[in-house]
Amino acid sequence: MAEGLSYTIVEYFGGDDGYRCGYCKNEKGNFSHGMWSHTMTVQDYQDLIDRGWRRSGKYVYKPTMKKTCCPQYTIRCHALNFQPAKSHKKTLKKMSKFLSKGELPAGGPDEEPMESLCEAAGLKRTAKACPTQVEVAAVPEPQSEASAPAAPKTSGQDGPPTVQDGPPTVQDAALPSSTHKPGTGADPARPPCRKAKDLRKERRLQKEQIKRAVGGDSGASPATAPTPTPTQAPPGHAPQPKPLEAFIHESLPDTALHRLEVRLVRSSPPCPQFKASFDASYQVYKLYQMAIHKDPPEKPSESQFRRFLCDSPLEAESPPDGPEMGYGSFHQQYWLGDRMVAVGVVDVLPTCVSSVYLYYHPDFASLSLGSYSALREIAFTRQLQKQSPKLAYYYLGFYIHSCPKMRYKGKYLPADLLCPETFVWVPIERCIARLENARYVRFNQDPDAVDARAFKDLSRVMVLFKRTVMPYAAYCRKRRGPSDQEQVEQYAALLGQTCAESILMYREGTRA
Repeated sequence: MAEGLSYTIVEYFGGDDGYRCGYCKNEKGNFSHGMWSHTMTVQDYQDLIDRGWRRSGKYVYKPTMKKTCCPQYTIRCHALNFQPAKSHKKTLKKMSKFLSKGELPAGGPDEEPMESLCEAAGLKRTAKACPTQVEVAAVPEPQSEASAPAAPKTSGQDGPPTVQDGPPTVQDAALPSSTHKPGTGADPARPPCRKAKDLRKERRLQKEQIKRAVGGDSGASPATAPTPTPTQAPPGHAPQPKPLEAFIHESLPDTALHRLEVRLVRSSPPCPQFKASFDASYQVYKLYQMAIHKDPPEKPSESQFRRFLCDSPLEAESPPDGPEMGYGSFHQQYWLGDRMVAVGVVDVLPTCVSSVYLYYHPDFASLSLGSYSALREIAFTRQLQKQSPKLAYYYLGFYIHSCPKMRYKGKYLPADLLCPETFVWVPIERCIARLENARYVRFNQDPDAVDARAFKDLSRVMVLFKRTVMPYAAYCRKRRGPSDQEQVEQYAALLGQTCAESILMYREGTRA
């Protein structure tokens, strides 16, 4: 294999017979397609999640949207334009008060955890895979074929389609205008005390002004969208809203009882800091699963923890135009002194930070750590964007409207949902009303729109067969046995052209 080139290698398992849903608890209602990833480039995973895929450990799955009981729509937040809502400010103030005075609020968490692990399908499927049989270094260059595609892409590679921008966004031009009529601003003759209703109107106006200034959802390049910062407003105008970072890093008094430290450690391959804190992290996970998800003590085993939350197929990549610590899989650990209280599992990808899972010590459940960690991860995304301009989105996993406890993800605005048929991003405001009437919805309302990256030429699917990289056309001439064309067609349709011509479908020997 040429120096500097990497391949993604997967074993596709096809669709399943249904397994227990972690949201509505239907015993056989959750359906998905899955594959085991032996190794994966960050750009290939970026392309996959932009087609509705998601990983749990090395198991990568895509819900069968028209069949599954609780359709799961990929959701992303425009991190640069995010402004904390009232509920988010409440969460941040709650944390600040705890750090200052040591007072834990009464009651439990305000929301469900960020995601439910895809364990049932993952455990059932991964027994079929043989991770030890594939060595990435042993993969040679593709065979010389007239139909063979170009070399595999890297995170900085140019060429159509424009990978760094992700799937196209449905323009907001078709939407009726929702901007608020501008007022005259603050009257300097009035006393400083004003009605809450007036203050809310001004805040909404400011949000619209910021969205127009940076392009909003109108297709403006995220690389040029500045992070909102407070400025001194001219007389008679309302000040710009306080940015997220100002709430997070609000000064604590010298007498504060606690100091919160957030540490980012690479989990795959594990760095020394990750190894040193592994036992503490596992204990927090075990307590979390038992208290929040009501798992029996024997279920949250160390092997399960490693498989779903520590192991990752993503390669650690550090391109010159990427963030300082590189791309890949990380644990964002929250420490109070020498005590770990929460861990956010995240993937840093070419255009986004993708939230994988969040677990925390049950003693701190009343601090709404699911919401707090999401706000910290949005701020983290904004920080990385200063180093890598195209990294401008925060992916919250799946939005599940049919599960009311998971709707809180739609509060991190501005946000888009991924159309499950055309794979374009649609502003969430255009989706909610339609989801009230049906569980499965095609968000793109253009009846003539199709998947722009639909796979059209099966012969160009890339295959790894007997440790040789070749297009499917060459593989068909070499293999023996019954045809596997139907399975490969299904696989190519789910991946789309960009991924199917880049990712290697493992067809080693007689194992199909």
